[in-house]
Amino acid sequence: MAEFRHETARLVLRDWRDEDWPEFWRSTNTPAVMRWLGGVCDEPKRIAAQDRLLSYRRDHGHTFWAAIRKEDGHLLGFCGLKRSNQAGGPIGMMEIGWRLREDAWGQGYAKEGAQAALALGFDRFGADEIIALTVAGNTPSWGLMLRLGMKRREDLDFANDDFDPDSGSIIVYSIDRTVREDRDRG
Repeated sequence: MAEFRHETARLVLRDWRDEDWPEFWRSTNTPAVMRWLGGVCDEPKRIAAQDRLLSYRRDHGHTFWAAIRKEDGHLLGFCGLKRSNQAGGPIGMMEIGWRLREDAWGQGYAKEGAQAALALGFDRFGADEIIALTVAGNTPSWGLMLRLGMKRREDLDFANDDFDPDSGSIIVYSIDRTVREDRDRG
C-alpha cells in the first residue's frame, strides 16, 4: 500500500513513522490533552494505541494520521479517520478524530485538519456519513464538531466510561454527504 500523504495550507496529514511516536507521546500524553480521553496513558496503553492506529490503516486504508505543521515540520498530534470501534457505540461507522498538543490549540489546526479529513472521507473513502465522538464536558471538541457542520445525534449516544468515567457516556455528532455538499455550495 502506497504511503498516505495529504497537504492542507498549513498541515501535512500522513502515515505514521517509527520516529513519530516518542514525540507524539511526549507532547500529547499530558493531563490537559488527555483530560477527556481517559487520562494519561501508561506504557501498555500507549503500545496498544499505536497498534490500533497502525491496524486501522492496514485494515481500512485510513487512520488518525500524523499531523505535521508544514512551517517547521513539527508533529502536532493526529487527525483523520477510522472505523468506530468503541464498546457500545456505532461500530463500523466512519469516524473522524483529532488530538493535538497543547501549544497547537486555538490556532485553527484541528479545524483545518478535520475539514481535510471530512473531504477525504467523503471523496476518497466513499463515506455517506461521518461521525465524531466525545463527552459532554469536552466543549472545545464538540464546539469544533458544530463549526464543521456536524449535528448532534443523541440517537447514537452510548454508555461507555473509557473517556470520562464520571459521565459514563459518549455523545455523537454526525455529518452526511449531502449536508457537506450543500455547505460547500453555499
